[in-house]
Amino acid sequence: METATAVRTTPAATEPSPQMISGGQIVAKMLKQEGIKHIFTISGGHIVDTYNGCIDEGIEIIDVRHEQVAAHAADAYARITGLGCAIVTAGPGTTDAVTGVANAFRAESPMLLIGGNSPLKQYRMGGLQELRHSEMMSPITKFASMVMTTDRVAEMMGIGLRAMYNGAPGPGFLEIPHDVMDGKVDATKVRYPKNFRVRGKNGSIPDFIGDPNIVAEVAELIARAERPVALFGTQARTCRAHDAIDKFSRQFNVPIYVNGSARGTLPRNHPYNFMPSRKTAFDNADVILLAGTPLDFRMGYGRRLNPNAKIVIMDLDYNNVGHNRDFDFGLVGNLRTILMAMCEGSKGDTGGKHDPFIRMLREDEARAQGKNDKIIAANETPIHPVRLVHEINEFLLEDTVYIGDGGDIVTFSGSVVKPQKPGGWMDPGPLGTLGVGSGFAIASKLAQPERDVVVLFGDCSFTLTGFDFLTAVHRKLPFVGVVGNNSSWNQIRFGQERKYPGRGDIGNVVGDVRFDRLAEAMGGFGIRVTRPEDIRPAMEKARDSGKPALVDVVINRDVYSSGTTNQTMYK
Repeated sequence: METATAVRTTPAATEPSPQMISGGQIVAKMLKQEGIKHIFTISGGHIVDTYNGCIDEGIEIIDVRHEQVAAHAADAYARITGLGCAIVTAGPGTTDAVTGVANAFRAESPMLLIGGNSPLKQYRMGGLQELRHSEMMSPITKFASMVMTTDRVAEMMGIGLRAMYNGAPGPGFLEIPHDVMDGKVDATKVRYPKNFRVRGKNGSIPDFIGDPNIVAEVAELIARAERPVALFGTQARTCRAHDAIDKFSRQFNVPIYVNGSARGTLPRNHPYNFMPSRKTAFDNADVILLAGTPLDFRMGYGRRLNPNAKIVIMDLDYNNVGHNRDFDFGLVGNLRTILMAMCEGSKGDTGGKHDPFIRMLREDEARAQGKNDKIIAANETPIHPVRLVHEINEFLLEDTVYIGDGGDIVTFSGSVVKPQKPGGWMDPGPLGTLGVGSGFAIASKLAQPERDVVVLFGDCSFTLTGFDFLTAVHRKLPFVGVVGNNSSWNQIRFGQERKYPGRGDIGNVVGDVRFDRLAEAMGGFGIRVTRPEDIRPAMEKARDSGKPALVDVVINRDVYSSGTTNQTMYK
């Protein structure tokens, strides 16, 4: 009988399973690498995998009540930190965000919108919420594309971000189909681009200067001039140029005007900080430096400038130099870098030639202030808008971020409210979008929680996106909202009455809303004001409440800002 022999076998070696990673996790890793700490979103089946990734990477998910607000919040976050991100679902989720993206486009704000779509394998089959989003977004972004495969998600994000910072910054859009977002690939084979765009020492904007010979010529031109003036726009903030503007103004003895996000560049008491005298300055200047602001409707397309003045245009974007108006000197580059080069290359010795011009402008500013002082002292009821914006100006702390979200009432504030620090002013920008206030306030408190926030809403502006007051309550993000309540779309009401006498109220008078009670119903603080002497105490109570707050101020709708009465649309 044979005995069985035991045979010992060695198990075959097996390859370790690769560690897999999803498209949503790749998105989150790339966002973290770029410094994003918060995303703004409304949940949807096409995008939830990004939430999983964000939780893993420690990125806070801020869920809002409307995708337009998510986009506005990402816009504001980008203006503050250098990059913002909103993630929205497919179809109506993405179309809801279009207004916020368009606003960021005109405001030169680098916000990234990521939108979902139905699975790529069902492309053009009529899937749930399927749209060709990238084609829709192309005209209002610097980059818009679909991501075709999961392994290219990070690469495509890098391509999009590089385009967003090419020249003047702007928004980008990435469309990630559901099966690409949820798809998984070998984590070791994913490349996360790092040095994929040029960055400057002072932030995201490269320190490029343009032609140094023209820089020297412009410095000499300003020093030799008798009546030079400089206007700085939003790119002054983009380039973080406040220290350079301060140095330039003092060295060259030049009056400084600002618009857009450049407000707050110089302190209120700065000797070269001017505002109400801008028309006088432009009418009489012999050299006008326009830096980082387009010659759009706010500048009369360049036609409001003294036709005999020498024009110098500085901008991050070549396309803005010479747009609507010929120039004498053009410089494309970082405003801060150019100004510092001008100061280093020239003593700026003006020999006192500019002093008479500056005295004339100061006298003009004193006259404008005198007119406002009479209105403020009159204690009119209904409350005059000038009185309201005066009280807001006095209420601002040194670190307050002032946000304007309205038409005529915010136009009033433009010549009165003076933030005290750089980054202290936010408004929609040249698209003139109403409804930005809630999203801007939320983003401001998240990105810089130590800074006080005051928002001036038009009553109709607030109603566009006001339910995101709930988001601020839910997240415990306190801010003081002041509603200039005249129960009307007053800027349009004026023009409509001018064009069609007796019919101005049609479609423009909306009826009274108790915004104070609305705030209380949503869990915040609310108070109504009908007398001018009660404005400041009410705002103090709002700030002391420690909650999101609305101060509902009833104002006179039969007075209009000069910006409204001078508009040419209805003439």
